[in-house]
Amino acid sequence: MTDITLQNFEAELLAASMQRPVLLDIWAPWCGPCKSLGPVLDKLEAAYAGRFKLAKLNSDEQQEIASQLSQAFGVRSIPFCVMFVGGQPVDGFVGAIPESQIREFLDKHVPPAQEDDGSMPAEEQAPAQEAGNPLDRLMAAVEANPADDTARFDLVRALLEADQVGAAREVFMPVAAKAADTITPHARFSALAHWLAAAESRADATAAQAAIAANKRDFEARFALAQSHFAARRFTEAMDELLEIIMRDKAWNGELARKSYVAILELLTKPAAKPQAAEAKGALEIAGKAAVAPADPLIDQYRRKLSMALF
Repeated sequence: MTDITLQNFEAELLAASMQRPVLLDIWAPWCGPCKSLGPVLDKLEAAYAGRFKLAKLNSDEQQEIASQLSQAFGVRSIPFCVMFVGGQPVDGFVGAIPESQIREFLDKHVPPAQEDDGSMPAEEQAPAQEAGNPLDRLMAAVEANPADDTARFDLVRALLEADQVGAAREVFMPVAAKAADTITPHARFSALAHWLAAAESRADATAAQAAIAANKRDFEARFALAQSHFAARRFTEAMDELLEIIMRDKAWNGELARKSYVAILELLTKPAAKPQAAEAKGALEIAGKAAVAPADPLIDQYRRKLSMALF
C-alpha cells in the first residue's frame, strides 16, 4: 500500500498504473465507512498477491488532489475508489460496499492469477509470453504501418522506459525531422527528442550536485543534473532543477531549460481521447454516470510554477 501525495502522484499512481492496475482509495480519518473499507482493501491487496497495487489518499491532508478528483467525477462523498490502468482512470465505486462486490469490481480490471500446472517447463513458456509483450506488439504495429505516429511514439516511449536507448533512437529517426521542424513542430515527438537527448547525455549527477553546491548559478551543472533526473524518469525532480534555471535566466542557452521543462509536461500529459473512444472505454462509470477523466493536479501545479517563473 502506498500513500499518495502531490509529490509522488505521477510516479506512484499514474506511472505505476502503466505496469499493473492501481486502486486509489480516497478516505479521511473522521470517515466511519472509510475505516471499515480500509482493512478490506488491505486484505484484498494481499489476497490478489501483487496483481494490483493499493494506493490511499487522505483527503484531509491532500485537499488539492481530492478536490480535483471530486469535481472531475462529480462525487462528493467518501470512501471513493478509482481504478487506474495505463495511466488513466477506468472505473470506480463509492461507499463501503461488500467484499464480494469489490472482488467482482477487481476481477473486471485485474489480470487473472497465473497457474503453473507443470505441463510446460518455464524455459519453454518464456518465448510464448515474450511474443505477446507490449514492445513486440508496438514494434509489429510500426512495421505494419510506418506512418502510424501514435504507435511510433508509444514504441519510442516504451523503449526509453525499458532503458533501450539505442533502439529508441533508431525507431525515432524516421520522425526526427518532425520534432525539429521550427514552423510546425510535432509537440509529442519534440518531447521525445528532449528525452532521448537526456538519456544519451549520461550526465554525472554527483559531479553536477557538487558543482551546484559551489555555485548555484552554474546552469550547465544544474541542467546536467536535470538531464540525469530526466533520463531516470524522475520527472518532477528534473522540472525542479530546470525551474531554478528559468527563474534566474529565462533565455539561458536558447531557452533550453524552458523547452526541456515543456517537453516533460508534454510527456506527462495524456493525449485527449477521441469522443468515440471515450464512450467506449475511456469514461469512468460512477453511480451509473459517466465522468470525464480528471485533470492531473501534479501537471497543473507545475504549469502554474512555469507561468509564475516566466511572467
